Amino acid sequence: MEELDIVTLIVRHRVRAAQRPAYEKWLRRTTQIASTYPGHLGVNVMRDAEQFVCVLRFAGTAELQHWLDSSERRHLIEEVAPLLDEGDQTQVETNREFWFTPTNAQPALRWKQACITFLVILPLSLLVPLLWQPLFAKLPILGGYFVSNVLITLSIVLLVVYLFMPRVTALFAHWLSSH
Repeated sequence: MEELDIVTLIVRHRVRAAQRPAYEKWLRRTTQIASTYPGHLGVNVMRDAEQFVCVLRFAGTAELQHWLDSSERRHLIEEVAPLLDEGDQTQVETNREFWFTPTNAQPALRWKQACITFLVILPLSLLVPLLWQPLFAKLPILGGYFVSNVLITLSIVLLVVYLFMPRVTALFAHWLSSH
């Protein structure tokens, strides 16, 4: 199995206050279009009073570059330019998770990070082993102490990183950013 070289595109837009509804409509259309590109792994949008931060993940640099160089994206950026106070601000990250620092502001307080992480991991640590039990019963080789713990831990980590943590941090973004 080939390991993915996941790359993250962070897009920051400062939207003119009167243009927020038009921008929201543009953003929904844009994220839907981006999701059709090969290698697209998901998008999260964080909003605050000052800006929108979109985090797009792609399976690799080539897939991200295909989206960045596309005529569709170029037209979308031209279309949104009049709605923005500043231009299209992009940043590419290849080795950094993007859970707790959605803007250039200070990172969330560690105790808040711990609370959110606990909130996500606790239910998974209770549920995931139960979901694996039928397979462990049918294939005892997978139910051994080491193998079962590797499978359960791997499942939890993948669910946290790719599914739950981006959504939960977006949901709690305001609380995480308030000090």
